[in-house]
Amino acid sequence: MIGRLKGILLTKQPPTLLLDVNGVGYEVDAPMSTFYQLPDLNQEVVLHTHLVVREDAQQLCGFATEAERRMFRSLIRINGVGAKLALSILSGISADDFARCIQDNDTATLVRLPGVGKKTAERLVIEMRDKLKDWHTASPTDENVQAGLIKAEHKADPVEEAVSALIALGYKPPQASRMVTQIDTQDLNSEEIIRDALKASIIK
Repeated sequence: MIGRLKGILLTKQPPTLLLDVNGVGYEVDAPMSTFYQLPDLNQEVVLHTHLVVREDAQQLCGFATEAERRMFRSLIRINGVGAKLALSILSGISADDFARCIQDNDTATLVRLPGVGKKTAERLVIEMRDKLKDWHTASPTDENVQAGLIKAEHKADPVEEAVSALIALGYKPPQASRMVTQIDTQDLNSEEIIRDALKASIIK
């Protein structure tokens, strides 16, 4: 099992990034909560990882904090929730806010997440309520310092990149475009656009 990677960030195109670890390139899928905190390209980064092994493929998932990975591991233990859906959930809502939704039986918020319908939301609440009743996490700032993460700087074509990322997270192209056009994208990088678009869709 690969539990941690430390290397140079070569590419980042949500939901996938490429990390050079001593000359070996690792493709890692990550939630947007992690992408928001990635450094510039060619900078060093440390990620908590989880290797998903299936009959037809292996998928390495990476997270900025141990709390995110812990929540991801709890999610993929739920019937009908695979790695892709778990990453989409953590892209649309923080681990702490998700835990609060479970504890408060807030299915109305959960169904606004990509790929989560009413039945899935209800199943998440029922099956995860006891597992998350004592949920707590370390300070995000502290964990990010430990992981060597810093905020990403402005990137080219941020709107186009944001739309592509939302589509990759499970939104249909028209919906992804609409989500982006409904917010003020001026002076925002792609990660910030995605964050604001997801936030706006959740609080509607």
